[in-house]
Amino acid sequence: MALSGIEIFKLLPKTNCQECGVPTCMAFAMKLAAGQAELDACPYVSDEAREKLEEASAPPIRPVVIGTGDTALKVGGENVIFRHEKTFINKPGIGVLITDAMDDVVVDAKLKTIKELEYERVGLILKGDVVAIKDTSGDAAKMVKLIEKAKGMGLTTLVLMSDSTDVLAEAAKAAQDLKPLIYAATAATVEDLGKLALETKCPLAVRGKDLDEVAELTAKLTDMKLKDIVIDTGARTLNQAYKDHVAVRRAALMDKFRPLGFPTIVFPCEMTDDPIQETVFASTFIPKYGGIIILSEVEGHNLFPLSVQRMNIYTDPQRPMATTEGIYEINNPDENSPVLITSNFSLTYFIVSGEVESSRVPVWLLIKDTEGLSVLTAWAAGKFVADAIAPFVKKSGIGDKIKHKKIVIPGAAATISGDLDEELAEWEVQIGPREAAHLTPFLKNWGTA
Repeated sequence: MALSGIEIFKLLPKTNCQECGVPTCMAFAMKLAAGQAELDACPYVSDEAREKLEEASAPPIRPVVIGTGDTALKVGGENVIFRHEKTFINKPGIGVLITDAMDDVVVDAKLKTIKELEYERVGLILKGDVVAIKDTSGDAAKMVKLIEKAKGMGLTTLVLMSDSTDVLAEAAKAAQDLKPLIYAATAATVEDLGKLALETKCPLAVRGKDLDEVAELTAKLTDMKLKDIVIDTGARTLNQAYKDHVAVRRAALMDKFRPLGFPTIVFPCEMTDDPIQETVFASTFIPKYGGIIILSEVEGHNLFPLSVQRMNIYTDPQRPMATTEGIYEINNPDENSPVLITSNFSLTYFIVSGEVESSRVPVWLLIKDTEGLSVLTAWAAGKFVADAIAPFVKKSGIGDKIKHKKIVIPGAAATISGDLDEELAEWEVQIGPREAAHLTPFLKNWGTA
């Protein structure tokens, strides 16, 4: 039975050492009770307390880290079935499959694309995360060669795939420093691969013919003291894979069924030969509930929509998406370029910046921190008003970048112009259009009056 935060706190050392990354033992206890932290983060908990806290401290779906350093991928750790209940936490990894049957030109192209293809949106970089390297020949040397090629290109988040335990042993040792995901233990190989994962300290995927077999495999591995496990339900049709993923999430969160309390890996690339259909299949598992999604290709036509969908799903629905406060240069502005100001609501920023870019008029765009609220909402909340805007403008340094002293405010916030005239006495406050779509003619005529 799960323990409350107070009950957990009584079993902790109460040193408030902060080595767990939380300010106090009480705060750490509350995180343990909510499934948002792991007991291993406390270096001083006693063995007796550890045994009592094991059930309470483990998240319903164990977080698993694949890779090392800044590019490591963390999956799992989820606490809700539906995003609107709270938020989804660790976004799924999007990966590309390469095999030792592909020629070097194809392999190089796939690796180059997933390494270099990226998009910037809402101040975030959207890109692929994982390279799945698959053995089809049984030749460990070919597998190791592909690993070295990926490492040489700076791709360090890997899934190593083979039906041969010998090949996986060689591959895992070649990539051991990268902590790759070893794929996959089956009923026939679970003991050998479990020992390999323990030896190399790498996470291990399991693959069963159904969820009952998957649960048996994960139970065997946890008995071997292996904790970092990823589940492949074995389904290779959209219908069955979807049902399996929902069943895994519900079993882990609602029934507290530990053998299915692990993140998943899913292979749309093995469900269809149609690239468009493959992308549609992949989009199904971003909200429902893929941990790692492996595609046959990662190109602009699938990476962009999938990564935008992932970004939208894996944001806190209770907190607006926001852009960083500051000065943004659009179209290479100079000392004579107009200055616009707006809120840091991400949608506002991207609509305004997009229209400015399209106008080809060089502009200084000031983004005021309004805690992610849109212009009108921020104005109503007192966050986009004269006495908040004026200090920001003065401290931003924009005055050192321009010769004129003119600033354009959104037409929707025209009511603040009088107060802003007083707060920015040395500036000329101009009122821009209410709609971003009207920015182009406004900017092209700016300064002609």
